Amino acid sequence: MKKRKVDVVVISDVHLGTYGCHADELISYLSSIQPKKLILNGDIIDIWQFSKRYFPPSHLKVLKKIIGMASNGVEVTYITGNHDEMLRKFSDTSIGYVSIVDKLVLDLNGKKTWFFHGDVFDASIQNAKWLAKLGGYGYDFLILINRIMNWCLTKMGREKYSLSKRIKNSVKGAIKYINDFEKTAADLAIENGYDYVVCGHIHQPKKELYENKNGQCIYLNSGDWVENLTALEYSFKRWKVYHYNNDKLSPFFADEELKQLDINELIASITFKEDREKGSSSLEESSLE
Repeated sequence: MKKRKVDVVVISDVHLGTYGCHADELISYLSSIQPKKLILNGDIIDIWQFSKRYFPPSHLKVLKKIIGMASNGVEVTYITGNHDEMLRKFSDTSIGYVSIVDKLVLDLNGKKTWFFHGDVFDASIQNAKWLAKLGGYGYDFLILINRIMNWCLTKMGREKYSLSKRIKNSVKGAIKYINDFEKTAADLAIENGYDYVVCGHIHQPKKELYENKNGQCIYLNSGDWVENLTALEYSFKRWKVYHYNNDKLSPFFADEELKQLDINELIASITFKEDREKGSSSLEESSLE
């Protein structure tokens, strides 16, 4: 089975290092595609809740897969989010083959496209970060309970159920926040002359045309790999929302090359790539002299 060729792929809110992360499914997805560009739009690693007690091999495999894609020619850009904000000190630099930025603008077939995570709109993070972190722990616990419940439901032959989605959809404040987030992002994009605005952060995959008196733009959100298991794909001059659960991938995409590895092996692979780049740079300088 051939890998699908895609111009641009956007994923966000993977939350590696938490119980809610669907790492195996993400590996299958990444192994099924051959993108020219891979944009990681924030909260890939959940540094807020990072713990050596929970970072299983499957989560390390995701990192290895991304690094492997980058070393094989895929242009990988890591846009920082709130749960991985510690990486912002490395903005506008590269680690191995991966570029780290806070925002990104691309020209896609003449359309200006603005990428950023979206936490800049979140007052709870800007004004009370400790409270937002506490809420993050509660959310992670809710997801863990949900996974146990769904395991039981599957054993009984019943459909899976999302507790967090049910809670979000029943709380007016949550719905208002999502609507305000989307409108604010779209209004800013229109004001700055962008044709597309691409966010993450709120775990709500979406593609929608927004209009106001100043113009229009298409708002896009890549969703997450905790509840929705979604990504954004750009090919043939158009965007679409990819839903993993609606497109059952073949076991072919398990990617056998991703063997078991520990964190030291991962760090060594990154270091080796950096050393190799430095070595090639030295050779180029020598040849010029």
